[in-house]
Amino acid sequence: MSYETTLPENMPEPGFYYHYKHDPKGDVSNYAYYILGTGHHTEEDCRDEDAFMMVYQPLYEAYVYKNGKMFDLRPLHMFYETAVVDGTEVPRFKKITDSETLKKLKAIRAEMYPEA
Repeated sequence: MSYETTLPENMPEPGFYYHYKHDPKGDVSNYAYYILGTGHHTEEDCRDEDAFMMVYQPLYEAYVYKNGKMFDLRPLHMFYETAVVDGTEVPRFKKITDSETLKKLKAIRAEMYPEA
């Protein structure tokens, strides 16, 4: 990778998203995330496909939260990849637009990450 790397055409908007593993019958925050934005790997020896990372916060008691409220990172290309569930391709992440769900998730995020 060089510092001449072209910016990705698609970058997720900051906001609340569900991972495809979210169970709508479960807790509103299971596999819920707040996407902060996209980060750029600054080392020249980084693989091109890992040069851009999605930066996000889990809204449930995930490993990163339990170990110091760190951020999750995922290579950006993986954000846009699909997953196969019961033989059907589905988006890996889906933006949450329901106003009641957003209200609940905003409150959860404020409690988990008060500095945000």
